[in-house]
Amino acid sequence: MWQTVVLLCVSATLVQCQFPRECVTAEGLRSGQCCPSPPGSTSDPCGVSQGRGACVSIVADRRPHGPQYPHDGRDDRERWPIRFFNRTCQCAGNFYGHHCGRCRHGFSGPNCDQRVTVVRRNVMQMSASEKQTFVNALDMAKRTVHPDLVICTRRYQDIYGPDGNTPQFENITIYNYFVWTHFYSVKKTFMGAGQPSFGGVDFSHEGPGFVTWHRYHLLQLERDMQDMLQDSTFALPYWNFAIGGSECDICTDDLMGARSSFMTNDTETSPIQRNPAGNVARPLVQRLPEPQDVVDCLELNTFDTPPYYSTSSQSFRNTIEGYSAPQGGYDPVVRSLHNLAHLFLNGTGGQTHLSPNDPIFVLLHTFTDAIFDEWLRRHSAGQVVYPEENAPIGHNRQFNMVPFWPPVTNAEMFVPAPDNLGYTYEVQWPTRPYTLSEIITIGIVVAVLVVAVVAVVIASVVRARSYNSEGLEPLLGEQFRRYSEDERRVDKIQSVV
Repeated sequence: MWQTVVLLCVSATLVQCQFPRECVTAEGLRSGQCCPSPPGSTSDPCGVSQGRGACVSIVADRRPHGPQYPHDGRDDRERWPIRFFNRTCQCAGNFYGHHCGRCRHGFSGPNCDQRVTVVRRNVMQMSASEKQTFVNALDMAKRTVHPDLVICTRRYQDIYGPDGNTPQFENITIYNYFVWTHFYSVKKTFMGAGQPSFGGVDFSHEGPGFVTWHRYHLLQLERDMQDMLQDSTFALPYWNFAIGGSECDICTDDLMGARSSFMTNDTETSPIQRNPAGNVARPLVQRLPEPQDVVDCLELNTFDTPPYYSTSSQSFRNTIEGYSAPQGGYDPVVRSLHNLAHLFLNGTGGQTHLSPNDPIFVLLHTFTDAIFDEWLRRHSAGQVVYPEENAPIGHNRQFNMVPFWPPVTNAEMFVPAPDNLGYTYEVQWPTRPYTLSEIITIGIVVAVLVVAVVAVVIASVVRARSYNSEGLEPLLGEQFRRYSEDERRVDKIQSVV
């Protein structure tokens, strides 16, 4: 069904950043300030006169990051977004958005004081009409220009164009923006003309921010699609990829498209490629994760462990991301859970910089986020367990996630979704099977209880039979004379005489 989605071809030399349309004038860029007025207001930066927010200096994380990125000052994404803007809106209460004219996730109404929660459901359990509605919405997002954001097509040093006064920004559709943000977070660092780019940098993978970055990535798409559809109840569904086997149940013509070498509508050049379980060179990625993998992953107690990277062991984050075995042990050969699901698709969805072009990406990551949210719930994890420093660049707790606007930190997404972000999941989680010793113990306990119950029943039956055979001796038996009215009358006469 997804016949209209094709690759958004982006290049590291052409796509560089994104910001609100009203802020990317030459004057706005030179001022370093992006504090527009809310819709319907003028000369009211951030809605300050309405108590919605205020224009403040941006705080960028300065704590040390890991050794994976050894450069300084070479990448526009360092200390995001200071290279482009240093002042933005800080919204009050439940107000939100780059102009504080919207409500924070999970709230609605004129004063943003009405709670609202959407439910993300298993796409395979949705009705045919619900599936059709979702696919139509994705197709619409692919064609609808984003109402607020534009992307820059040059690095900061070239941002003003050849004449020095024409900012190099372009419009982009809602879904292509979703694709682009992912690409921008993983692209290589440009080291200068004639020099090889530096590839050892990733602001959204291989670190603690993997779960928080992709959470906000989905949340932003969901909100954009709600606005596009004018339906605040719209929710992104999920694909439970932990079903085992080599069949892609979501790869059907009535949903995400059947198994084929590519799908295209010829409106853009590079087609989506997908051949589930078809990578014969890597047998380990020819099967989907098992339900037990989710069980094992959720039982890991530690969110992340040093070096907070793809080599971390006994780390929930590295395990759900898929660089560790489901039980938490790091193994360079293993790919599990999220990574395994991507690689299983064997095509566009298996390439980090291109994967969101395949719409299965959305459904795969909502389930990954569901596992993350369930882990937060089970372990009552607070932000203190999230590394404050020494994580790869972009992954420290207070780092502003690249390239989202307005700035949002990893810490802000490290919270239970139902209470803080306005959505919840409808999931039946698999349970851990009993071990042999547990089965034996349970069997013994059950046997003892059965024996006890049988003994009580036998004792009751014996007691009942004894009661029936002996009976109860009446207080006055037949051998005693009864006290009658006639006898009482005779006795009274005799006593009078």
